[in-house]
Amino acid sequence: MKRILITGFEPFGGEAINPSYEAIKKMDTHHLLCDIHMLELPVAFYDSSRIIIDKIHDLKPDVVVMVGQAGGRKEISIERVAINIDDSMTPDNKGVTPIDDPISIFGPHAYFSTLPIKSLLTSLKKANIPCHISNSAGTYVCNHIFYSVMHELYQQKNKNVIAGFIHVPYETNQVLNKPDLFSLDQRVITQALEIIIQTICENTTV
Repeated sequence: MKRILITGFEPFGGEAINPSYEAIKKMDTHHLLCDIHMLELPVAFYDSSRIIIDKIHDLKPDVVVMVGQAGGRKEISIERVAINIDDSMTPDNKGVTPIDDPISIFGPHAYFSTLPIKSLLTSLKKANIPCHISNSAGTYVCNHIFYSVMHELYQQKNKNVIAGFIHVPYETNQVLNKPDLFSLDQRVITQALEIIIQTICENTTV
């Protein structure tokens, strides 16, 4: 049975919730044929990567699925690539605002997701969930942990561990006073994550 670590984030930017971890908490894992471990991460550049990497060392998962909020996007975003840069005018929850900082001075410019991204896209589309493959995970904390995890797995030569990042839109309650912004019902976001986990279990061997 595959051991899967799935992570989401705490709220940030003045929001009361973060749909990434809210959806994870509501997942029905009983029908998923894998061993699911959930982890909430702080929206803090350096703490987040340290915590998730420590968890990977302790848990030794077969799969790492990282999930984060991308408010304003209109679909579930299956991220293809993480880039080696932290750059934000918006402070994280500790007030850190890195400008053009490399995540690793020894790392390559980018790492690609090792999740079966095309299979994930097909499965979500079959369920009529709006989704796409994204070629930019941004330069905020989401990209930071995506790159950091991929770099750690590469450095440790953990080639059997697959990992990648999923961005989710706002959930409906977050946009009650923002009618111009797209959102998805929290149940749909949760369903999407369940489909993603099930597809990974069916399409990968470890």
